[in-house]
Amino acid sequence: MDRKEFLNTLGFGAVFALTATCLGSCEKESTTPSGPVDFTVSLNDQTNAALAQNGGFIIQNGVVVAKTTTGNFVAATVICSHEGQRQIKFSGTNDQWVCSAHGAAFDVNGKGLNPNGSKGLTIYKTQLTGTTLRVYS
Repeated sequence: MDRKEFLNTLGFGAVFALTATCLGSCEKESTTPSGPVDFTVSLNDQTNAALAQNGGFIIQNGVVVAKTTTGNFVAATVICSHEGQRQIKFSGTNDQWVCSAHGAAFDVNGKGLNPNGSKGLTIYKTQLTGTTLRVYS
């Protein structure tokens, strides 16, 4: 039995259900988290220890929070604008946001540095008060 015969035996309802399921689950994600971003990160918390080192980063609430090579805190969405995959990381050696899926690269301000990064990246504000870092839109 070939594919056409198989689909004919299933009937229209089953084919529609299979197609609708794939279309719904195959959609790309939005390039920003839903709703406004506003959360705090305790720099004393061991789970955030990577932020003690210049070039380190963590991922929290759909946001990549990083410490640049000069010690400034920056934040960006984890969702790449190229194809909507949740693959954004921080490269602490050159202070760039990079997507491990297709190589999109962005500067710390979200400006694309190559064709895959041409749509830019959503950047969030950071504010350090003592050992608490606020990340917000």
